[in-house]
Amino acid sequence: MGRKATVYEFISNEYARKATLKKRKAGLLKKLSELTTLCGVAACAIIFSSYDAQPDVWPSKAEACQVLKKFKSSPAQQRGKNMMDQTVLLKRSILQLNGRLEKRKKKNRELEKELALAETMAGENNCDWNNLEQLKEMDYQLQENIKLITDKIKS
Repeated sequence: MGRKATVYEFISNEYARKATLKKRKAGLLKKLSELTTLCGVAACAIIFSSYDAQPDVWPSKAEACQVLKKFKSSPAQQRGKNMMDQTVLLKRSILQLNGRLEKRKKKNRELEKELALAETMAGENNCDWNNLEQLKEMDYQLQENIKLITDKIKS
């Protein structure tokens, strides 16, 4: 039996919020420990909370300082290569979605042309014979179909 979907929103009950922070912080630090052990990478975590006077630092302040120094000493281009903020993430997503949208629009136009051609060939005269653009598109589609059939016959 699957779990129900978790709704991520601010927890208004302070006691429940504090308990959730404690559990999730422990889980995050455990995952970070596993990641550093299994993959041999340097990592640290600094967690600020209104419940503690001092921030939680993992694995220790000295090791966290070493990781941060190593990070800051790397060239800015390399440092920023894999970093992104919300705007960069959204811009990248928008570009990808626009690319997919253009591909789908192109595919839809091709399918519409194929449908119009098939309907005309079946005798359902939906073609506007006075529309030069539509006739050119139909001619292009016919030429493409002829090329495709010719290539299949040759191979």
